[in-house]
Amino acid sequence: MLEGKLIMSAPVTKSLEDLLDSMPQEMQRTYRRFKKASEVLTTEAEPEVGLTPKEVIWTKNKTKLYRYQPALPKKHRIPLLMVYALINKPYILDLAPGNSLIEYLVNRGFDVYLLDWGTPALEDRHMKLDDYIMDYIPRAVRKVLRTSGAEEISLLGYCMGGTMTSIFAALHPQLPIRNIIFMTSPFDFADAGLFTNWLDEKYFNLDKMVDTMGVVPPEMIDFGNKMLKPIVNFYGPYINLVDRAENENFVNGWKLMQKWVNDGIPFPGEAFRQWIREFYQHNKLLKGELYIRGRQVDLSNIKANVLNIAAERDHIAIPHQVEALMPIISSKDKTYMEMPTGHVSVCFGRQAINKTYPSVGDWLEQRSK
Repeated sequence: MLEGKLIMSAPVTKSLEDLLDSMPQEMQRTYRRFKKASEVLTTEAEPEVGLTPKEVIWTKNKTKLYRYQPALPKKHRIPLLMVYALINKPYILDLAPGNSLIEYLVNRGFDVYLLDWGTPALEDRHMKLDDYIMDYIPRAVRKVLRTSGAEEISLLGYCMGGTMTSIFAALHPQLPIRNIIFMTSPFDFADAGLFTNWLDEKYFNLDKMVDTMGVVPPEMIDFGNKMLKPIVNFYGPYINLVDRAENENFVNGWKLMQKWVNDGIPFPGEAFRQWIREFYQHNKLLKGELYIRGRQVDLSNIKANVLNIAAERDHIAIPHQVEALMPIISSKDKTYMEMPTGHVSVCFGRQAINKTYPSVGDWLEQRSK
């Protein structure tokens, strides 16, 4: 009986192949695109990420401090510490060989370090921004200085990590911070686009949400970000995958990006409460009304050289939210740039490789001698 079934399947398969061969070329191409897209979504393995060689040189709780191992000798004496957000995972900065800001900077001779916050769980629900800014970042900075043997340090903060870095720098003017790079980091929350409406205290019960959940699930944060442009974010990736399924480079990049987008982490509840109330609802940072561990945050205390990068198509950190930092800081050497990218594509993709990477590398090289 089984043998009969196997024999019967042959003409069916053959007839399908004959049918495809008899179709117009455009229909055959459409079939191949849908077939490839379905394989990407159901059977193909996830890509490997974060492949630039590194070692862990310090840990605290779930946080790790990485030092990247260069293939070539270091050229610049001032080390660079990257500080990422409390949202998603930081391997977006080292997504894949040839598409990695970290790899690019390492290959240009910089001594690169990355602060990875790890994956919080329910036991971390009481973690506040105060803890990250006053305990974790200062210790990481001291460790980088000891490890590198340098007397000064450069910092790069991406997204919320840049906002946290600005607070850290303002509260620690005594530390030898030579350069700071902010990438798509919001500072002015008076007009945060749709977030301003969604997070309004009249409609959003922040305390009930945090008290109930303890930690905010990554799916909730991802959903909120995608709702800024729902058609583009929910359906766009899959339409693009089908349309460009025959382009191997596009498919590889698509898989990398979707892996990162869907690899979110929980947001510690008390830190989330601060982030929404103190920043989005009351805009205390720019007003000079923000207090961290009882100390007032004055952004004018920042005197390091500053490169402040915004993205023209950014709906998460709108350019005017980013640029608002410039007149407040006391830096004599300060530069504002807008990249022709979005919030994530500022550090991944063709425009990042051609625009962001060399802009960061050239600016930092001139100030790391």
